[in-house]
Amino acid sequence: MSIEHALALLARAKDDLYVLRRLRDDPEAPAWVLGFHAQQAVEKAVKAVLSGCELLYPRTHNLVMLSELLRNAPCSLPPDVEEFGCLTPFGVVLRYEDVIDDQSPAVDAVWCEALVTRTIDWAVQRLSEKDAQ
Repeated sequence: MSIEHALALLARAKDDLYVLRRLRDDPEAPAWVLGFHAQQAVEKAVKAVLSGCELLYPRTHNLVMLSELLRNAPCSLPPDVEEFGCLTPFGVVLRYEDVIDDQSPAVDAVWCEALVTRTIDWAVQRLSEKDAQ
């Protein structure tokens, strides 16, 4: 893991945020797509920080598991870390289900965008601190 790898992950997180912002106000945008890009952006931002701290992480989309790794990292936690679990289903389950039923989590696109923005801002700050060392 390297700072270059961390910055590449962060760039991909920003790409997911871009998609989320573009689709946020589109009434035709499927809710699972909004949730998926929010989940992916948070996942990549967290993995960027873990990578920047030279910590190994498993191949997982489970944001709760990644959050636990952050708790053991030498850095502050993201502001919305306790909310990350709400996005985890969008990483795998809801992406591959043929039918999304009424039990699927609702998606508040504005909330998702705000959470992702704060998480990316946190990651940028952590990585710039690491880069300055």
